[in-house]
Amino acid sequence: GVRATVDVRSVNHRFIDLKLRAQVSPALEDAIAAKIKATVERGAITVSLHLDKPRGASAIRIDVARAAHAELVALAHELEIAEPDLALVLAQPGVIAAQDAGEPDAAVMAALEAALAQLAEMRASEGRALATELGTRLDELAQLRAKIDAIAGHVPEQLQKRLHERLRRLLGDDSASVDATRIAQEVALLAERADVTEELVRLGSHLEQARVLVGGRAAAGRRLEFLVQEIGRELNTIGSKSQDAEITSHVVEAKAILEKLREQVQNVE
Repeated sequence: GVRATVDVRSVNHRFIDLKLRAQVSPALEDAIAAKIKATVERGAITVSLHLDKPRGASAIRIDVARAAHAELVALAHELEIAEPDLALVLAQPGVIAAQDAGEPDAAVMAALEAALAQLAEMRASEGRALATELGTRLDELAQLRAKIDAIAGHVPEQLQKRLHERLRRLLGDDSASVDATRIAQEVALLAERADVTEELVRLGSHLEQARVLVGGRAAAGRRLEFLVQEIGRELNTIGSKSQDAEITSHVVEAKAILEKLREQVQNVE
């Protein structure tokens, strides 16, 4: 005897944010919230509910009306006033009551379950497309990391060559008289400052962890957000340490890709 229409909408959100657009009993509201939280772990969820009840759902309860009339007549005689009319009787609480057209809770929960099933199907479809996009961005970052790693291996040689050229410009022919040990120490010091080995190792680990999360079935949005922050931190450190223009160029390109990754991760549960 009751028709329930439930509409469920979901958009991205850092946590679970539930909004119910309906006037229902507290018990039913709690049941709806529990059902949604068991299905969705992250997102802004809006639930709209509409109930259609059969017409003529109200009727006069004759026995109650007679009892109310008798009580009012007795009171009128006691107060020596006119007896009450039918309108006064019908105005008493409980005289007019809704017929039991069936409990709406079962209809609401059935409609909610169907809506959530459709929502899950749509989210899964969009999630597969999103996983492909995220995988592509992670591949691009991995390729840039490999390029930076290859260039970083030649940094000490480049630093030594650059130092010798600087000495020749400053000292001319006298540059040959500079202590070779001292030059080696300076090169070692510069190479240590420019060394990005640890950052590249951590960057590779973060990218691999992100790839595992994207390929998994558990909720991973928050962890992916954290990994994106860590990837950005490693890229910033590499960029600040590097004195090579090519490495700097690759870092800038990686940051642009990371920004696209950061935007898409917001849509992951």
